[in-house]
Amino acid sequence: MGTAYVFFADGFEEIEAFTCVDVMRRAGLNVEMVSVTPDEIVTGAHDVPVLCDCNVVNCDFFDADLVLLPGGMPGAATLDKCEELRKLLLRFAEEQKPIAAICAAPMVLGKLGLLKGKKATCYPDFEQYLEGADCTGAPVEKDGNIVTGKSPAAAMEFALTIIDLILGKEKVQELKEAMCVE
Repeated sequence: MGTAYVFFADGFEEIEAFTCVDVMRRAGLNVEMVSVTPDEIVTGAHDVPVLCDCNVVNCDFFDADLVLLPGGMPGAATLDKCEELRKLLLRFAEEQKPIAAICAAPMVLGKLGLLKGKKATCYPDFEQYLEGADCTGAPVEKDGNIVTGKSPAAAMEFALTIIDLILGKEKVQELKEAMCVE
């Protein structure tokens, strides 16, 4: 397994981003936090600042095995405008590599047409951006190489579903036991 890249923009949803980064690191994955803004310090929707590992303009993503987009607004809208990220997502879709997005962020995938014919979920009222998707309203959906999550409340299930996709059920069970997840 190479590296999981988590993309940050001002207004990101802290619970979603930090839960995923934490769980993936507990699972032994190399996780890089990437800013899509000019500054490498990005501030969440609830005023929590984070220092990212790198900036999208100086990453080449040669070792990328997973791309993850946390939700939150206006963070997800900023992710949607990031040309480097959009190109990376299209390449990942073409190569059938794992892509994950939660809350408002599945709209980025939907606008790129990556959810057509797939089961997906997102924050209520963002379904309109999930072009051609079968929007289920479930907390988490995994369809092929794409995992989508509904909201901050689904952050742990979302993170564990990503681990299941990449590392399998045994690793998920190990993490659940270590973190006392029911």
